[in-house]
This record gives sequence, C-alpha cells and structure tokens, in this order.
Amino acid sequence: MNLKSSVIIGFVTVVLIAISSISVRSDQQWFGGPDDVAFAKDLWSAMQRAGLVGKDAKRTQLRVGTHPHGAILESSMETITVNDVTSTLVIKHSYRGNGVTIEQALADPATFLEDITVMFKREEGYDTANQNWFWAKYNADGSLDATPNGVQLGGRVAKGKPKGCIACHSKAFGNDYLFVK
Repeated sequence: MNLKSSVIIGFVTVVLIAISSISVRSDQQWFGGPDDVAFAKDLWSAMQRAGLVGKDAKRTQLRVGTHPHGAILESSMETITVNDVTSTLVIKHSYRGNGVTIEQALADPATFLEDITVMFKREEGYDTANQNWFWAKYNADGSLDATPNGVQLGGRVAKGKPKGCIACHSKAFGNDYLFVK
C-alpha cells in the first residue's frame, strides 16, 4: 500500500467515525441527556408535591382518547413551579387495557394507568423554535420511559423527526402546540 492509499483510507475512516458519532448522538442532543433526565425527575417531584401524580393524585374527568395517548385519557392544564420556573404544565394520564372503559379506569386507575405524558413550558430560550416546551413520558411508576435503544423520553422529544411529540403538536391551531385550552 502506498502513502496516498494510506492517507485516503485514514481520511475515510475518520469521516465514517465522525458520521457514526453524529448519528448516535442525534437523538440524544435533543432529549434523554443527563440534564433532561435530571429536569424530568425534578418535574415529577413537583407534580407529586402538587398532587398531580401518584395514588392520591387529584382526579379530573376521563374521556375517550386517541392514539398515541391511550384508550382513556385524563388531562389537565396546571401552573406549577419546577426549579424556580413557574409555568404551564399539560399532563395526560393514559389508561390502556383490553377493552378498558371509562368506568373501569375510574374504579381501578392503578390497574389501567400505563403512562403519563407531559408538556412543561420552560424558560425563554430553552427551545424557541418549539415554543420552549419540555416533553416527558413517564411510566406509571414515575420512571422515565425510553426509546427501544434506551434514550430516555425527557427533553425535546423527537425534535426534527417526522413523527413524535413535537411533530404532532406543532400542527395545533394557534402555534402554541396545544390542542386544548
């Protein structure tokens, strides 16, 4: 092998390593990183203190849901404080199960609660392109859900992707990412 071939192979190797590291980090730059996970834990704690999650959480009216949020939904919009930021929180409790009804979810929420998804309006500059919303999907036990490859679902979830939280909510009327007021 001559010097020119070695240089070309070395250059191609460096480029391939750079490309692979970009693709591995592409999801994690927007969500699931240490800062996002820490904030999601603080957000869960704030929701617990406000009585919005947990076995003694205040209940709101249940309704028939739509994909991806579950067969039965319980939604509310609240104002809470997380790390000295007082802002809007949209919270959805998703109830699922074979043929689950509103009556069943009301009578035995612990059996049918599958996940809790939230939007929390962060401070100005957090993600101006997407109205500064922080997104999280929690399992019923309060742990953060994750993608199949293990990236935790807290932060700018699915930013830049054709499907997911931001892609769907960016279509809401009024450019505020909210389908309800």
